[in-house]
Amino acid sequence: MDTLFTKDAFNYHSQGRPGKLEVVPTKPYSTQRDLSLAYTPGVAAPCLAIKDNIDDVYKYTAKGNLVAVISNGTAVLGLGDIGPEAGKPVMEGKGLLFKVFADIDVFDIEVNEKNIDKFVQTVIAIAPTFGGINLEDIKAPECFEIEDRIKAAVDIPVMHDDQHGTAIITSAGLLNALEINGKDIKKIKIVINGAGAAAVSCTRLYLKLGVNPENVVMVDSKGVLNKDRKDLNEIKKQFATGRPIHTLEEALVDADMFLGLSIAGALKKEWLKKMAPHPIVFALANPVPEILPDEAFSVRNDIIMATGRSDYPNQINNVLGFPFIFRGALDVRAKTINDEMKLAASYALAELAKLPVPEEVNIAFQAHNLKFGKDYIIPKPTDPRLITHVAPAVAKAAMESGVARIPIENWEKYNEELIKRLGLSNPVIRQMKSIAKRDPKRVVFAEAENYKMLKAAEIIMNEDLAKPILLGNRETIEEIIKSNELELAGVEIIDPKSKEQKQTRQKFAELYWTKRQRKGVTMTSAQDVMLHRNYFSPMLVETGYADAMISGLTRNYPDTLRPAIEIIGKKQGAKIVSGMYIIITKEGPYFLADCTVNKNPTVEEMVEITLQTAFAVEQFRIKPRIAFVSYSNFGSNDGAIPQKQREAVAMLHRGYPELIVDGEMQVNVALSEEILKESFPFSKLIGGKANTLIFPYLTAGNIAYKLLQSMGKFEVIGPVINGLSKSVHVLQIGASVSEIVNMVMIAVMDAQCVEKRKTNKECFY
Repeated sequence: MDTLFTKDAFNYHSQGRPGKLEVVPTKPYSTQRDLSLAYTPGVAAPCLAIKDNIDDVYKYTAKGNLVAVISNGTAVLGLGDIGPEAGKPVMEGKGLLFKVFADIDVFDIEVNEKNIDKFVQTVIAIAPTFGGINLEDIKAPECFEIEDRIKAAVDIPVMHDDQHGTAIITSAGLLNALEINGKDIKKIKIVINGAGAAAVSCTRLYLKLGVNPENVVMVDSKGVLNKDRKDLNEIKKQFATGRPIHTLEEALVDADMFLGLSIAGALKKEWLKKMAPHPIVFALANPVPEILPDEAFSVRNDIIMATGRSDYPNQINNVLGFPFIFRGALDVRAKTINDEMKLAASYALAELAKLPVPEEVNIAFQAHNLKFGKDYIIPKPTDPRLITHVAPAVAKAAMESGVARIPIENWEKYNEELIKRLGLSNPVIRQMKSIAKRDPKRVVFAEAENYKMLKAAEIIMNEDLAKPILLGNRETIEEIIKSNELELAGVEIIDPKSKEQKQTRQKFAELYWTKRQRKGVTMTSAQDVMLHRNYFSPMLVETGYADAMISGLTRNYPDTLRPAIEIIGKKQGAKIVSGMYIIITKEGPYFLADCTVNKNPTVEEMVEITLQTAFAVEQFRIKPRIAFVSYSNFGSNDGAIPQKQREAVAMLHRGYPELIVDGEMQVNVALSEEILKESFPFSKLIGGKANTLIFPYLTAGNIAYKLLQSMGKFEVIGPVINGLSKSVHVLQIGASVSEIVNMVMIAVMDAQCVEKRKTNKECFY
């Protein structure tokens, strides 16, 4: 890991509340009655109910959605036996993935015990707390006995992910690779380099798929597991071959598949020539595989290859499996996770890779159009359909194999519940990041004499999201960089007040005077304002030196926006500029306008605000469903504000009938499909709730977004400025580093759009 990444990793885990998980109440607790219901005496009723019927524990507690991630720290990632405390960051990370990808709650439990009997007893003793147990980072061969004994003793799903996760994902990849190269699974010869937990589990699952055990050769650090070896434990003896081969090189002769679960560089490229035609190479050592794809393809081009890395095609990533396997198992209250459920997950993943790929996945991986083939044999971890394909398949397999306690009867409704669990926040942010990385632009940081701006610039540079230009006093900026050990080597710094910028200031002053000479600006005043960063900065954008700018961290909003409007001007055909906020929620993003620019817009201005906002929403490949919000529902109250909104909506209905827009209506009506359908069946919003809210005046919109932001439950991105001819965006005073990074990504996306407009290209991000 590079120095910056390591430093950011320390900061990520330590800043704010240490760690990555917290416990959040799910019931009201604000009154004495709430507390009495939550604890004593209210808990007595459910306690007695569970005593009489133990299955009621799923009804009255969180058990049914709670998984334990348990480790003794004896085989943590590639770090080895580092102990339970040192393994805790990994277990917390696993808990985060469970929550993000499948909405499963997790307690991570690190057990300071290497004795198999004592460890097993500990896990069995705490099992009643949980709906499932994910064993993690326990070394082989102990992990096999531990998992078997715990599974035999408890009646909840138990899975050692290090074993089975890799087996399930590689099985899906194997099935699709064989379909592509036209080989029969019963006839293929497989070489497995590595004989640990994952290797053993992979082999066992491949045999379930139909691989002939006689055609499997396993290799450990001492060579082929051969029957003439005297050092094999009972697990390894199961996979010993009687063939007269002893080295990996010998084993690869005419092999159809190489599975690497070992160390970097273990597979020499010249050995690939000895494999059968159209070989399958899964090199899964991390972070450096047994052979890099570039090396492999330099020898032969008929390989179907996968690694454990995201920067190459076909990433074998366990996050494709465990969240959704446990999701399906929990939802039918399965007694165990059996082979039928694992195979169902593999087949579901294999089938998903053959379906058309959602555009957001293409965008996330900078691909034009991912299609099933040699470079796409396994779904991507960001595919939002994983939960609706894998979880139901696992649940069905549990039901069909007789280990499910409660059946799912309405699969359509179940899929809807899964989609709701998924949320859309991460895909939106990932989409922004991927779009920015596709074509990074030069962005001016107008307030670079500030640590938060410089830290954001460091992140932006490190992730190649944009090319920062720092504006401010060079000595001050360099001192902040040095004192905070920021990695900004090579970043461009411009001091508008320096002697070096004298000619540039004069050039900018003349251009500004030309634009504003009939609006009270003299040449002297033009020269004076060019010493100010919020005038110098938009001039860099206007003259084409930069593509975008951000400012406003320490300045009032109007003081930042006004110079940009004067210098850059409005987009062709635009009469106003408007502001929009993006509120990221679990249910998906909401777009709020105008919360920042227009104090009391006219009917015509509200129409333009709506059109600008609708265009901006469409850039995220989201169909805008627009509600004009007020204190009135379709004429239920009189007043100037509801009347203005009715007139604006009527104009939009006449001029833009294809636009889904309606109002005026109260916010709760706009956000409830049920209320709309029941009380206002004539509304154009019937068929779904609103995702875009247009406020009648600045005060209402400003209060609304600030209230949501201050609650701390939502990620707020903005303000996004719509209507300017070039990319200028204004930060909120005191914005956090992550908020600055988000706004830079918006600025880059906007700049990309400006560039496309020059060539009349469609402006979708």
